[in-house]
Amino acid sequence: MSAASCLLSKDRFLCFICLNVFTDPVSTPCGHNFCKNCISQHWDISERCQCPVCKKAFEVRPELHINTFISEMVSQFRHEAQQKVSSSSSEQQAAKPGEVPCDICTETKLKALKSCLVCLASYCQTHLEPHLTASRLKRHQLIDPEENLESRMCMKHDKPLELFCKTDQTCVCMLCCVFDHNTHEFVPLREEYEGKKAELGETEAEIQQMIQKRRLKIQEIKESVKRIHCGEEENDLPDNPERFSVERLVLGKQSFSSGRFYFEVQVKEKPDWVLGVVRESVNRKEVITPSPANGLWTVGAYENICGALEDPTVPLSLQRGSEKVGVFVDYEEGLVSFYDVDDVDVIYSFTGWSFTEKLYPLFCPKVNVDNDDENSCGKKIKPLIICPVNQSV
Repeated sequence: MSAASCLLSKDRFLCFICLNVFTDPVSTPCGHNFCKNCISQHWDISERCQCPVCKKAFEVRPELHINTFISEMVSQFRHEAQQKVSSSSSEQQAAKPGEVPCDICTETKLKALKSCLVCLASYCQTHLEPHLTASRLKRHQLIDPEENLESRMCMKHDKPLELFCKTDQTCVCMLCCVFDHNTHEFVPLREEYEGKKAELGETEAEIQQMIQKRRLKIQEIKESVKRIHCGEEENDLPDNPERFSVERLVLGKQSFSSGRFYFEVQVKEKPDWVLGVVRESVNRKEVITPSPANGLWTVGAYENICGALEDPTVPLSLQRGSEKVGVFVDYEEGLVSFYDVDDVDVIYSFTGWSFTEKLYPLFCPKVNVDNDDENSCGKKIKPLIICPVNQSV
């Protein structure tokens, strides 16, 4: 297998749980593969033994053995990837006067290939590799090498200056767009610079796709803090058409049929939850498979494994310590984006949809508490907290 073909097939070697290249890959009886430690630890904390991908349950916990074929393929992948990196680094040149040096090189400072606006550091080709392969770092914003990176950060919010406010003719960050310039018109900073024949550099594709659509006023949900949780006893409530009869779902009171809106929800210490938006006509009396095709644009977590509820589910890398998830909707652009509020990182974006009816915020405070032990159940019944958006952030 050539290095090129090996690198192109990297996705085949990613564990669904940790989203990194397999370490000691094992296969479950249903045919899915995981790192041995990842699936073992997952089953240790789960109330039932089932596959995290297809949800097939096993009455008896399977005995796990290393999949030798996949292990050999992973080993070959790592070897050829390292050869490629070593070959590339040997061709790099030391930084000359006037060129931006790599901040990580300890001896000879090699010429930087890219600078990162999140890390505020510049990297040669070798030290840039983690930003191109690690799931967490791949969301960082890379630009052409620049020495004075602090000048590219917002002094108020300490976030990258990603947008250009055409109303005030100034560079702003994403939080400036939401709080300080929310009635103004924006374009991506790179688009503005290119119009003036200036190089700005590259922005990660999925974040750039979202940013290019931010130009009009954002409507904010500024209600008091509200809590959503499942009670220990079933309420005797009327079975009206608006109420979900089967699913543990709750809709926000306010609907939206135009413009933009944004809300934040605290998910701290909750292993199970679902958030997003739903169209008004969604079937509320039967079991629902969450997906945009069924009128639900959501992300969720089950036993701390996060995914975008597409068909099939898309695994995500939301960190376990994350406290809040932000939900941003642009009705006219057909966009629903989810943020890790602590890092202002995009978790996932649904794009290219055509909304034709009212949308409601949707919340599910737990997935399943049946047969839970006391500790697990205690965490699952913790409330989802709808947080007011603080404009002074």
